[in-house]
Amino acid sequence: MVCLFESPIHGPFVMVLVGATIVGSMATVWHGVVNGARTGRIVDWRYNDRDIVLRQGEEMGRFLLGSTIVMLFPPDSIVFNTAWASERPVRLGEAMGDRPTAMPGRL
Repeated sequence: MVCLFESPIHGPFVMVLVGATIVGSMATVWHGVVNGARTGRIVDWRYNDRDIVLRQGEEMGRFLLGSTIVMLFPPDSIVFNTAWASERPVRLGEAMGDRPTAMPGRL
């Protein structure tokens, strides 16, 4: 599932929810369970007619079993958390990064 966002603070970014083979479904707070019929076709839902606002730290959605998320940001728009390391767990609510201008001495 590909989610396109526009933040007044962080600008545009993309969140790609990648479901593994055994993931039954995913859910978003604005759509509910996303598990359409397995037709082999891409389904395109648009929510331009709604004012979907997510505050910092609010739930966006969830996997109903588990998988991974890929985040895409414009170049130089985010500085990732320096505590992150390969194979280190990421905790719910932990900051993934911040804007370079919000981090003195960076970029």
